[in-house]
Amino acid sequence: MNIRTQIAAVAAAMTLVSVAPSFAQDEAPHVKPVTAYVQKNVEPWLNNPVIIAAIIESNKKHARLMQTDINDLDAKWKAKDQALRDSTMKNDAAAFLVEKKDASGGVITEAFVMDNRGLNVAQTDGTSDMWQADEAKWQKTYGVGPGTIFVDKVEEDGGKQIAQVSVTISDKDKAVGAITIGIDVDKLK
Repeated sequence: MNIRTQIAAVAAAMTLVSVAPSFAQDEAPHVKPVTAYVQKNVEPWLNNPVIIAAIIESNKKHARLMQTDINDLDAKWKAKDQALRDSTMKNDAAAFLVEKKDASGGVITEAFVMDNRGLNVAQTDGTSDMWQADEAKWQKTYGVGPGTIFVDKVEEDGGKQIAQVSVTISDKDKAVGAITIGIDVDKLK
């Protein structure tokens, strides 16, 4: 086998490896209806000035944090520090998310916005942790860039079949944060 053939074989194998996971995800029956719902009903309000302003403010506030500072915030969150939780659940962006959740007729079960460090900015319901950057919901959206939608697997939650879908939030074509929304997939049928 000559070098050109070897390079072609390696390139073909790398392409298959990088594409294969998305084929499996695309074949999941909930991915298309969840993506269509988000494109039609969620993406139009992701550039709302209230959301963008909250993310930009959080990005500025958290710009100089070291990983130890982020870990400390996450530990305070997990210890149920009420002031910290209120800072993300009792702000204008959180109120906006609650309005959108309520208007969805039960399709949206939760929503939370994250900044460019993966820290919670605004949310409708409590999350288990404040720092999301170590999870796929942030890595596969903000980490990828503008225009990205990531639909995770369906999980049962309180008798409902919920898929979390995450979307990069951009301002002037630059990723500034991300949002994760719980979707009750049975409500899309």
